[in-house]
Amino acid sequence: MENFSSLACRIFSEAIDVYEKKGSIDAPIANPYTEHTIEHDLFRKNWIDNAQWCLEDIIRDPDIDPAQALVIKRRIDRSNQERTDLVELIDSYFLQKYQAVKILPDAKINTESPAWAIDRLSILKLKIHNMRKAEQAAQDDETKRKKCADKLAVLLEQEKDLTTAIDELMADIEAGRKYMKVYKQMKMYNDPELNPMLKGKPL
Repeated sequence: MENFSSLACRIFSEAIDVYEKKGSIDAPIANPYTEHTIEHDLFRKNWIDNAQWCLEDIIRDPDIDPAQALVIKRRIDRSNQERTDLVELIDSYFLQKYQAVKILPDAKINTESPAWAIDRLSILKLKIHNMRKAEQAAQDDETKRKKCADKLAVLLEQEKDLTTAIDELMADIEAGRKYMKVYKQMKMYNDPELNPMLKGKPL
């Protein structure tokens, strides 16, 4: 049976490949998976991360028009909120999956929920993909190629450690050795009731 980190890595790699061929910051998500499945949510998660990665590159152009930069910044804000909502949706999947588990008396809580670890894995897969591309593009510059190769090796080691930690966390939750406790991300700057600037009031 495929463990969860392997499933996530496989789908993230698929999403990266499809985005590379068909995607852009304006393209609709070309999701091949059925809605309301964890596979669909994982694919969508990485696609959103990939599009935001591109937006973050664009906004760092030193010659960008300030008006365009503001438009991009607003898009990044919306993307961040969508990403957060999706992570919470993925955590809901885990809460439902493990709801019948008997929690052991000495069970401990983890420093982060499973979905936030999966969030880090999605971004890590993008880092690996882009660092590999940078290494391949630097074949005529050995110093730059070596620098990229060294960074890629660290990222691949990080992937191994993170996937191991995710699978161990899943096993601990399933066995009742750890339990989930999910806190909704209360981002005040997006809330019209809590951010005075959204009401047109001074800080």
